[in-house]
Amino acid sequence: MFRELRRIIDKYGLNLLLDALSVVLAFYLAMALRFAGQTPVTYLVQFRQYVLMIALVYCLFNGLYGLYGRIWHYASSEDLMPLIESVAVSTLLVAAVDLLWRRQRPLPLSVVLAGGLFTLGAFAATRYRSQLFRGFLRRWRPRAEYISSTAGTRVLLVGAGQAGQLLAWRLLNAREGTDYHVVGFVDDDPDKKNMLIHGIRVLGDRHRIPEIVQAETVELIVIAIHTISRENFQAILSICQSTPAKIKALPDVFESLRSLRDAALLRDITIADLVGREPVSIKCQECRDLLADKVVLVSGAAGTIGAELCRQIVRFKPRQLVMLDNDESGLHELGLELRVGAQALDMAPVLSGLSYVVGDITERRRMEAIFCEYRPQIALHAAAYKHVPLMERFPEEALRVNVSGTLLLLELAAAYGTERFVFVSTDKAVDPVSVLGASKRLGEMLVAAMPADSALVATAVRFGNVLGSRGSVVPTFERQIDAGGPLTVTDPEATRFFMSVSEAASLILQAASLARGGEVFMLDMGEQIRIVDLAAKMIRLRGLRVGEDIRIVYTGLRPGERLHERLVAGSEQRLPTSHPQIHALRDAASVGWTTLRAEIDELLELLEEGATRRDLRDKLFAVARAPSGSND
Repeated sequence: MFRELRRIIDKYGLNLLLDALSVVLAFYLAMALRFAGQTPVTYLVQFRQYVLMIALVYCLFNGLYGLYGRIWHYASSEDLMPLIESVAVSTLLVAAVDLLWRRQRPLPLSVVLAGGLFTLGAFAATRYRSQLFRGFLRRWRPRAEYISSTAGTRVLLVGAGQAGQLLAWRLLNAREGTDYHVVGFVDDDPDKKNMLIHGIRVLGDRHRIPEIVQAETVELIVIAIHTISRENFQAILSICQSTPAKIKALPDVFESLRSLRDAALLRDITIADLVGREPVSIKCQECRDLLADKVVLVSGAAGTIGAELCRQIVRFKPRQLVMLDNDESGLHELGLELRVGAQALDMAPVLSGLSYVVGDITERRRMEAIFCEYRPQIALHAAAYKHVPLMERFPEEALRVNVSGTLLLLELAAAYGTERFVFVSTDKAVDPVSVLGASKRLGEMLVAAMPADSALVATAVRFGNVLGSRGSVVPTFERQIDAGGPLTVTDPEATRFFMSVSEAASLILQAASLARGGEVFMLDMGEQIRIVDLAAKMIRLRGLRVGEDIRIVYTGLRPGERLHERLVAGSEQRLPTSHPQIHALRDAASVGWTTLRAEIDELLELLEEGATRRDLRDKLFAVARAPSGSND
């Protein structure tokens, strides 16, 4: 017991002593005011007799209300309520004892009430002393010192709500905020205009941003709004990009916690922000029913889509995840990443089920051995050649990998009892004009033409460009900006569909759970985006100016490229599914398995015989039922 008392005194003794002194001084001040400095001797004697007991009552209730278990350096207005309640209860108790005292009351009732009020002020002042001290310094420090403190990055905060005011407080008070100087807020609420938050003025609405940036020499704009629609975010971002200031956003603290990362003070505006897509949500239980305790094979696992599929699949705890790719370095890096992630999420059973397989999907003997050994129940086929201009030059490689490899995996999946086969396709397969598109179109046709008596549920998932994938326009632009430009764009009117890799992988898994056999699913890609607009926005994200710091030059469409991509062919009908961002496509011009297989066999025979690239290309487009060389 003595040790426990010693611990309490060591930990809370100073705070208890400070509170006791506050009570004594508060009641002494109340007494002096009540009698105008001429306190009768009788009251002074009684005051000295009972003031320590009064202080003990206040300290006791402070302890009961948990006031000594709070870190007041970070206290907010909500922490003031238990302080008020503790003082109120203590004052009422002291007043009740004073009124019920049988002899002359120890203190006048007015002194008790005034003493309680002064005690509240003293308690609040001692607990909020650091905030009061900082506010005092900001208010009264010399003008020269204030001017020198504005030498940091000049910041304009968009949003004067809870997120904005919390960020302003951190920039004013936290160590990481010393390099910033907040010049003001911007908020669309007219009632907030010219109001002060932490001493910082709300200067106007979003439409004044360019004017404020110029007048206040703003170097950084921070979008500090959490609950905002995608349309509003895009509108604000567009206004901010019309200024020379850099742009950042406030991260979502809860998303940071979900991803096991500490919340940063600010985050960069990402390419996904520029594209402006609505967040994707999937029905996790349906995906869990599909994947949990199953053997899942992912081909092309070291690629952008394949790797993200693996990252998301492990969350649904498959019995075994077989990652297949001919890129052994990529597989090794993916393996390290998945092991670290599984350990962080305490998913030890998943670790034992991770299998990394190096192999080429075109080698029949090797693929058959893999299917025989692992017997996958779910197969996600993401392995493919994907670069349009290169496949125009080497159509034989597109046929070998994208057509022959897909056919081989599909046949092995049917032969070895695979329950579900998902083929990852592309919008370039729609009425294809490129070798790549035609080769992927054949993959869709194979899936759609699977014999009705097959136990294999085969489906294809079609979508557009993936942000940040290897060889895509985004990393190309980033490298060109790093090199000082210029940025190369094929055509000022060229447009493309974009989605993030995490979105694509999530919707692929969701589509797989919806498959019944023979469908081609199309993911909702939103609106097409002009490539030149994307290039200009990426330049502005670096705080650079288009045409002055970085030029944009036009190179013309490359072989096999379209001006605009499409998601639905002329012969296809789009049908809804149970997920609003996934559509099923019904093709009126579908081909039967026997006919299609015979035509593909002829095509692959030409490949084996060493036919010319022109002949291979012509036959490929004939089988894919697309006119050779057409363009938009």
